[in-house]
Amino acid sequence: MDTNAFAVFKLFMIGVLVNSWTARGLTATDNLNAELPPHRSMVPLCNETHLLWNMEVCGEGFKREMAHIDPQYWCNLTHFISQYHVFTLCTESNAVKINCFWPNPLAESYIIRIHKHFFSNCTMERIIWVDPPDDTLTILILIPVFLTLAMIALVVWCSKRSDIMA
Repeated sequence: MDTNAFAVFKLFMIGVLVNSWTARGLTATDNLNAELPPHRSMVPLCNETHLLWNMEVCGEGFKREMAHIDPQYWCNLTHFISQYHVFTLCTESNAVKINCFWPNPLAESYIIRIHKHFFSNCTMERIIWVDPPDDTLTILILIPVFLTLAMIALVVWCSKRSDIMA
């Protein structure tokens, strides 16, 4: 028998055995006292309305705290890091309390609104990209070219040498 055919036959037999083994575990024919499986408790769903209300509560607290900070310092994280930490903990703990995962799209959209309100003017100055000097650019171009030529020469040399050896 061909070795590949024998390997396929062995895989087929293993598949049949695994299938019958798992199907046997899923049937109730072995159990003489056929009882109903225990009823799974329903996992509570996320109440999105309650989640949004909780996000607003956390946001209002954050807004009150940020009102005590001069707006010129809103872009300096060291001035409001503790307030922001309390805000994120509030959103996370409230989401978990009402059986919503965190972060979720609703919480993220609310946090983005908070960011737009307080931190929209905190963008860094635009970086102006400049071409490298001509010497650096020449080196960066020539290195791959010479490496390619060296690899081609090495392959040709090795192929000629193997012809001599044979």
